[in-house]
Amino acid sequence: MYFAALLARTEDGWEASDTELDDVETLSDLADLAREASPDEDTVLVLIEQEDAWFGVVRVDGEEDPRIYVSDAAAAARSSYGEILLTDELLGRDPDDGDVLDALALDLDGTEDGESDEDDEDAEDGAGAAGSAESVPHGPVGDALILDDLGVSEKELRLMSTDAVTEIAESLGASETLETVR
Repeated sequence: MYFAALLARTEDGWEASDTELDDVETLSDLADLAREASPDEDTVLVLIEQEDAWFGVVRVDGEEDPRIYVSDAAAAARSSYGEILLTDELLGRDPDDGDVLDALALDLDGTEDGESDEDDEDAEDGAGAAGSAESVPHGPVGDALILDDLGVSEKELRLMSTDAVTEIAESLGASETLETVR
């Protein structure tokens, strides 16, 4: 189960909106969606969470490049929404080395069309998974200081668990606002 919301900082505080990511295919699409939520070029946070697996924060400040934090890159790599956040730059890899995430492109049930779960387990144990393990680390990636100036330190962000979106909203003083779209 996924949850995604936009939190836009305005003069009057935080405004939340539920967001559908079905039409978002790239990080650029996601950044454009965030910019549309704040015509005044205020800070917009995109909060994405997959229940009990991972969470991600994308911060868009006006026309600046988006900043990204993902709590568990390996878990996010198995998610279509997580793949949007896991750019080559974020993972520190050369885009000319081939797209390792293509090897992880799975349907939501965890198998590619025509493959059984057993085939996936064999592939994960074999050499094919070695390249992806090197490129997609287990654990957090990205800008851990993404929320530091908003009152959420790097240490606090790294310690957040399965209900991180709620914890972030509470730290920002936006929990009631977020609950209106949850």
